[in-house]
Amino acid sequence: MEELAKESISFLTKPSLDTNGPKLGSLGAVFIMLKSALGAGLLIFPWAFAKAGGIHSAVTVEMISLVFLISGLVILGYSSSISGQNTYQAVVRDVCGPAIGKLCEICYVFNLFIISVAFLVIVADQLQKLCLSMHELITGLPESEMPYRWYTDQRFALFLLCLFFIFPLSVPKEISIQKYTSVLGTFAATYLTVAIAVKYHTRPVHEINLSPLYNSGVSSWASMFSVIPTICFGFQKSAELLCVRCPRLIDYMAGMVRGGKWRYEKSCAAGESCHEACIAVYSSMENRKLSHWVFISVVSMLICLLIYSLTGVFGYLTFGKNVAPDILMSYSGGDVTMIIARLLFGISIITIYPIIVLLGRSVIQDPLLRQRHKHTAVTESYESRTRVALTTAWVTVALLIAVFVPDISKVISVVGGVSAFFIFVFPGLCLIFVVQSESVSRTMRYLLVAWGMITLLCGTYIFGHSTSIAIMHLLSEM
Repeated sequence: MEELAKESISFLTKPSLDTNGPKLGSLGAVFIMLKSALGAGLLIFPWAFAKAGGIHSAVTVEMISLVFLISGLVILGYSSSISGQNTYQAVVRDVCGPAIGKLCEICYVFNLFIISVAFLVIVADQLQKLCLSMHELITGLPESEMPYRWYTDQRFALFLLCLFFIFPLSVPKEISIQKYTSVLGTFAATYLTVAIAVKYHTRPVHEINLSPLYNSGVSSWASMFSVIPTICFGFQKSAELLCVRCPRLIDYMAGMVRGGKWRYEKSCAAGESCHEACIAVYSSMENRKLSHWVFISVVSMLICLLIYSLTGVFGYLTFGKNVAPDILMSYSGGDVTMIIARLLFGISIITIYPIIVLLGRSVIQDPLLRQRHKHTAVTESYESRTRVALTTAWVTVALLIAVFVPDISKVISVVGGVSAFFIFVFPGLCLIFVVQSESVSRTMRYLLVAWGMITLLCGTYIFGHSTSIAIMHLLSEM
């Protein structure tokens, strides 16, 4: 496992593979799923517990969502085995047709862009607290008495961060920094969960929160439904693994588990597309029995559920209804334990941000290069100019949105709405289409189609409801 963690490098590397090379075992599959799932979505779960009406309501939503999340994983694995494809979008395109496949690509790019905005908002939150902590350390003034200074404004700090770190890291074809930071997100998430639990049990008596654990009544059901996008944002990275991987990298990681050694040849951005890793993990497993994939999916999701729930429970118990959308913002700037958490999450997001930019950029850039290639040769300078232009536009627009929409809960509501496509809509469509060509009994076909329709309708409603509310809230504040 230690060797796997060290060698889980650049999401964009393309190893030279032996078709008879090592395959991914159960432990390696669970490790990669968890490594991909745990991240920045953890920060908003205590707020989601408060918004849902308390622990009882939030856990109920989690358990209901878990059924659909695991179902989505199983459907995607089953669809992959039927279609023979090993990427998310390829499976959707092969099973559901080119039109739905194109819709999947559009949702994919839009989802990555909104996630990049959410990550900048999270980084801005942490920068604000870190700047205040440094100012308090230098001046000795408490946070509440500090006068406004332009250099302590998180927007200014975020601009400098994008200019000198995020943009330079996002421009190259290859993101080699992931060689050293690939497990940082998992470590940051685990550290935060433990830190929040410890802080709850060691808090002074006068800070004990007396808020009720949950509410009851009709209004509670409306509140419960409103947090589904937040649950989707957190768990989606496990359901279809937004923290994307190159399918060939999954094979590489499998080789490292078995002690295999491969050399790197070139970035997959030069021609090979990167997609959600759920299907890539399934395609690389040595045991591809559907029952075994169900086991892997259930174990991975239950571990994620445990970590997310512990963070949500103890964060909510500590601050009650006053918890901030970003849990780290609820703690004082001088709290050393949480300063470490802010640094871990900040560095983790900064290092993974270029991956998100590259993946979204490649989906846009590749058609442009193919179109250019039909008429003339694609030169290195043309590719470079296109790459720099797309990266500049991506980072600039994301930065502007993050500056003018500094509330992470509003951004997450949009992300969660789009996430419904990947968790509900596309798996539901895949199930409906794939059972039409399978030799199953009529009763079983009707049941599977019915479940696919339920999943599809739930996803469509969640997307429409959450996205419309998020847009209305944004427009009302302009």
